Amino acid sequence: MLFSASLFAQDITGKWHGSLVVPGAKLRLVVNISQGLNGYTATMDSPDEGSKGIPIDKVDFTANTLTFSIKAAGISYTGKYESGIIKGTFTQGNYILPLDLSRNEASAAPALKRPQEPKAPFPYYTEDVTFKNEKAGITLGGTLSLPKKEGNYPIVILITGSGSQNRDEEILGHKPFLVLADHLTRNGIGVLRYDDRGVGKSGGNPAVATSADFATDTQAALDYIKTRKEANKKKIGLLGHSEGGMIAQMVAEKNADVAYIVMMAGPGIQGSELMILQNYLVGKADSIPENELTSMGNTLRKAYNVILTENDDKARKLAVSEIYEKEFGPFFQSKGVPKEDIGRVVLGQVDQVTSPWFVYFLRYNPAPVIEKLKCPILALNGEKDIQVAAKANLDGVRRAADKAGNKKVTTKSYPNLNHLFQECNTGSIQEYGEIEQTIAPVILDDITAFIAKQ
Repeated sequence: MLFSASLFAQDITGKWHGSLVVPGAKLRLVVNISQGLNGYTATMDSPDEGSKGIPIDKVDFTANTLTFSIKAAGISYTGKYESGIIKGTFTQGNYILPLDLSRNEASAAPALKRPQEPKAPFPYYTEDVTFKNEKAGITLGGTLSLPKKEGNYPIVILITGSGSQNRDEEILGHKPFLVLADHLTRNGIGVLRYDDRGVGKSGGNPAVATSADFATDTQAALDYIKTRKEANKKKIGLLGHSEGGMIAQMVAEKNADVAYIVMMAGPGIQGSELMILQNYLVGKADSIPENELTSMGNTLRKAYNVILTENDDKARKLAVSEIYEKEFGPFFQSKGVPKEDIGRVVLGQVDQVTSPWFVYFLRYNPAPVIEKLKCPILALNGEKDIQVAAKANLDGVRRAADKAGNKKVTTKSYPNLNHLFQECNTGSIQEYGEIEQTIAPVILDDITAFIAKQ
């Protein structure tokens, strides 16, 4: 009987390919499933974002139904195995998308036009490097770019935004940090950029890390670059995009010898307020009615208040679950989520907002940190950024700098630029992949001029 049963059990180990289709982009995903003595384990690759080996927390295959989740990213999936295809639903945040997985590799996406992406050979020296984060016990890999192999140069360390990204900060076919590093190095400024934890040549598990942990990776990069004879020790700066701008603040606070920081769409207000504003702007861009946006904002504020004040992990998760089940359950049902799936969707949301990373981010207030900084600061935002709203966050940076009496702070907003600093129409996330431009030239020039001045 056992032998017969095994003949009818489907073998789901191996690679499963699929694509998430969103307006203006086709995002390929690969799910790699293995089986051991304790059940299934899996990782996920996102080739179009340059991410590989993203750890999947929970995998189950029961009654021909595959389920898995990635708590750190707020991702969950449920699919039914039928005739060699797993047909299912991919959920992340408020996005619920169909995702079918098959053994056959998804058809190649059409070649994307990225005219700013530099191609080798480069007119400068590049070197693949590794450095150790002793505190975390991990090794990180990156690329050091220098105007020439020999010499002594100012160097800037690039820090990616939230999510697992490679040293190029690759997303939807764009490589912003490759473009930025190329421009800076051609203008006499050395650059160190590195893979995030668990990506590319970097070790570690991002699923259990917070921004404070990622800051120790940047600290390790700073310590490493100081050992290089090519680095002018008095002219080492930090440049961070989005969450990376927050990490730049944190590392500069602990290192008085940091020459300057550049914040590209970095937080200037507390994380909880930033996220409420972000949810409103993203929802508005997705044409969600104003009354629904107001209701969602009220629910998020209730949940975030619990997260800000409750220090017991279990009690926090229970209280947030009760809020989400009561108030978001009907919303998901109104959006077409099957009633039997609502519990799973709510659980995925709760797992995301109560994860260590999210709790830390909501509680982080940049003002006390910026108030301690004495170095020059350049804070930039696009006025059509719907993820880190320009006015609120730049005003926050300016208030903190004024309170500190730091006269070396420049804040600047740019019309018609989005969160990636692309020239855009609406600023919506769906536009990112459609736009050929990776970074507006004015941003490249302004950052280069600021660093050169320092």
